[in-house]
Amino acid sequence: MKILIDFFPILLFFGAYKFYDIYVATGVLMVATVAQMGLIYAIDRKLQAMHKITLALILVFGAMTLLLHDERFIKWKPTVLYAAMAIALAVALWGMKKNFLKILLGSQLELPDAVWMRLNQAWIVYCVFMAALNGYVAAFYSTEDWVNFKLWGYAIPLLFIVAQGFYIARHLHGGKGDEA
Repeated sequence: MKILIDFFPILLFFGAYKFYDIYVATGVLMVATVAQMGLIYAIDRKLQAMHKITLALILVFGAMTLLLHDERFIKWKPTVLYAAMAIALAVALWGMKKNFLKILLGSQLELPDAVWMRLNQAWIVYCVFMAALNGYVAAFYSTEDWVNFKLWGYAIPLLFIVAQGFYIARHLHGGKGDEA
């Protein structure tokens, strides 16, 4: 059910784009994301910081896309989101000496500090990669290609999360190896 909730807005965005255009799809994405956040809030009774940031960026970049009738804004939203995540994780880790992943997930996972450090670094690299990749596709490909990339490009985060799961599994209690 959770995976359906996560993909709900992008699937509706893709469908609206295929049947109409980028502007209708942007409006659909905005409404679907508000509905998605309402559903998440109804289930969990809270929204994570990432949910709030995503919602704000979709509403701001979506509104700019619609008001200025300029598709570049919605196409660059993922680049801004991923870049902001990379910067936040890096500044927290290297500037403030805090590991946000451990702060966010430490109550759910008991892992050695070296593992948390590698996970945080992996997320920074992943976010920089995704920001650059989306920026490249947004800048050098058609809107149609970008929309297709948004849908089929979801394989990249899924692969990253699966790989991360295998890495974490080795370090959980009962798993092989307790060091990074």
